[in-house]
Amino acid sequence: MLRRWRKADFEPFAVLNADPEVMRYFPSSLPREESDALAEREQSRIVERGWGLWAVELIQSKAFIGFIGLAEPRFEAHFTPAVEVGWRLARQHWGSGYAPEGARAAIAFGFDHLGLEEVVSFTTVGNVRSRRVMERLGMTRDPADDFEHPLLPRDHPLRPFVLYRVRREEFGQ
Repeated sequence: MLRRWRKADFEPFAVLNADPEVMRYFPSSLPREESDALAEREQSRIVERGWGLWAVELIQSKAFIGFIGLAEPRFEAHFTPAVEVGWRLARQHWGSGYAPEGARAAIAFGFDHLGLEEVVSFTTVGNVRSRRVMERLGMTRDPADDFEHPLLPRDHPLRPFVLYRVRREEFGQ
């Protein structure tokens, strides 16, 4: 279930953001203060505009397992402004289908409620798991759209990124 953030989510979110495997394709893991600030920022965005990176809760156990949702990239690139779909889940929940299920719901929300014509997603070249999720969602990649992430130093190994897109008329819910 995608829902608003709760204060009780902050502790498991900090554990998730400190996991080196979860954060493998990010420049670094997040210290507790940065993790809390991210959760608070997303909580505020959802309250203010009705969408963002929602907390993910397992329906059966009510356990918090990460986030899935929509965001606006905070950098300039050839494809911005844009709305991206993204996710970050605790490692023990990888491979359970939660990322594509939640991302599909987030994309549908973007098309149906926000009137978007396109949703993008991007990751560093080596993040094969996330790329597979993007492909399962029916997103496509044109290598001409790939880019160097402008917020990473020029020589950073994670700087080469791939861009995937899905347009409203292509999206099969």
